[in-house]
Amino acid sequence: MAHPKILEVIEHDVCTACGACVSTCPAGAIVMNKRAEIRDPDNLELYVKGAAPNVCEGCLTCARLCPVIDGYVEDEFANVKEFFAAKSAIKGQDGGVTSILAKTLLETGTVDCIVGIARDDQWGTELILMTKPEDVDQTTGTKYTYDSVLSALREPFEKYDKIGVIGVPCQAHGARLIFENASDKIVVIIGLLCMESFHHDVMTEKIIPEVMGLKLEDVVKMNFNKGKFWNYTKDGQEHSVKIADVAHYARNPCHHCCDYTSVFADISLGSVGAPEGWNSVFIRTEEGRKIFDLVKDKVEIMEDPKPGLDMVKKLAQMKHDNNKKHYLEVCEEFTFDECGFH
Repeated sequence: MAHPKILEVIEHDVCTACGACVSTCPAGAIVMNKRAEIRDPDNLELYVKGAAPNVCEGCLTCARLCPVIDGYVEDEFANVKEFFAAKSAIKGQDGGVTSILAKTLLETGTVDCIVGIARDDQWGTELILMTKPEDVDQTTGTKYTYDSVLSALREPFEKYDKIGVIGVPCQAHGARLIFENASDKIVVIIGLLCMESFHHDVMTEKIIPEVMGLKLEDVVKMNFNKGKFWNYTKDGQEHSVKIADVAHYARNPCHHCCDYTSVFADISLGSVGAPEGWNSVFIRTEEGRKIFDLVKDKVEIMEDPKPGLDMVKKLAQMKHDNNKKHYLEVCEEFTFDECGFH
């Protein structure tokens, strides 16, 4: 029976569920979101998430693609070539820059497809494959519940040659590892700033009704800003609680993550560091610079936004301070030595 390293990542409940291993396992031995009472090493249908060891062929591809095993960088800002703010005319969570980038990538044929996340009225998420600019309209706005973006790439890898990825730090990291170790079909990685994310049922059954005291069907937008978790309702009202009141409900892997700004992306985007209604933009690679040049005439740019990069660095350091010890402790439990900081 093969015993890939990611089994230990799964067993210690630090699997980020980025989905990189799901989309690239040559044997198809890894699945996500399958529920059962037992695990049979020969039956993939009985897995909540994880690998079926008897199906595994021992190639260890999954270990080369796992962000948890690959580890984190000490300085998230060492590869930032440019930092500025931008906004587009597209209605989005903040400045709509993610959406204008996605539309332009598809319009220009820079990518053939992008995996995105849409949501329903109950804040449930659905992975969709965007192949036309108008598909992007289904994915606007931030969703704070998690979905396994990279797991949806298995079929696109077979059908398309130029794939774009938009995702939170663990997904950007997994996408970079796929590009470096398994497939050069990922040509653009757009990363999002992320402190933590939540399971859908925790958000909809605990945080919204109990912590926020709201009805889920009344909530039209969520946001983390100025030390608070904000909910905006249909009646135009704003509701908030301290982030500390909800942070402990985050998915367990998020409490071990030490990447706030998607350091492995070509371009990172967020709202922190920029004025309200704008996106903060981090150009991290030459490819990222070329990609952003495609939309320069479609967006308004602010060269020196406030509160600026110092605010982003403060929150990144906070995430490291909160999570580094937890991550290193679980690394000590692994039977392999690859993980850690570099």
